Amino acid sequence: MDDDKPITEQAMETITTAVEATKEAAVTAVKKVRKAAKKVAKKVAPKKASKKKAKKAPKKSSKKAAKKATKKSAKKAAKKTAKKAAKKAPKTKKKAKKGKR
Repeated sequence: MDDDKPITEQAMETITTAVEATKEAAVTAVKKVRKAAKKVAKKVAPKKASKKKAKKAPKKSSKKAAKKATKKSAKKAAKKTAKKAAKKAPKTKKKAKKGKR
């Protein structure tokens, strides 16, 4: 330490050098983290070809859903008509038997 400079000035200099060093370290750390994040994003993110598939997939699923819905509604309608027909058909009137006296 210099005896010529007052203690406060020496302390300020050491503090400023420490701040600058931590600032530089923080900047380099941030750069490294960003670089690593980009690498991870590249690995995790779907590739262009799969993005196209992902766009087509909803169309297929909606078509399938529509087909299923039509099949279900057709089945339900068939069941209802079958039930109605079953209720109407077997209702043949039985002749009343003559009671014995």
